[in-house]
Amino acid sequence: MKRLHIGAGKNYLPGWINLDLFSSVRADIYADMTALPFDKESFNLVYASHVLEHTHRHTVLATLAHWRDMLIPGGILRLAVPDFGAVVKYYNETRDLDSLIGLLYGGQTHPKNNHFITFDAGTLTRDLMKVGFKEVRRWDWRKTDHADFDDYSQAYLPAFKKHSGLLVSLNLEAIK
Repeated sequence: MKRLHIGAGKNYLPGWINLDLFSSVRADIYADMTALPFDKESFNLVYASHVLEHTHRHTVLATLAHWRDMLIPGGILRLAVPDFGAVVKYYNETRDLDSLIGLLYGGQTHPKNNHFITFDAGTLTRDLMKVGFKEVRRWDWRKTDHADFDDYSQAYLPAFKKHSGLLVSLNLEAIK
């Protein structure tokens, strides 16, 4: 199985092709996520955790279509993005805006580390279907081969409360 991990950051996944924009992190390939240097239908699985929101809202569909093209027929695009529905729920229950700033706007430690769009299950599902995916479903980070790599697909509030907190990552996968 050939697998691509877009936006590897601090989580280099063994057995995957790890891609990142920044040469300051360990990756196999350094490239922009909107212009992947691979032939069409190169991968069975493409995984992108908390990177899609870093593309401009007017290029989201083109980015999703580009990622779809990297998949073989029947291949899976596994996404994790900040969950706006969970953000709103958490805010309404706690009024704790400080804990939500990073989810809403990104780390802002670099000009490319900003969020330009937000999603809920409905909008992301709509966009995935719009670019030609056949089926969209939720996925559970605990049931993946990368569950031991604590990326933002495992983001909970309050922070680090995986057993009692609210999952604030929207984890969807789409089948080509």
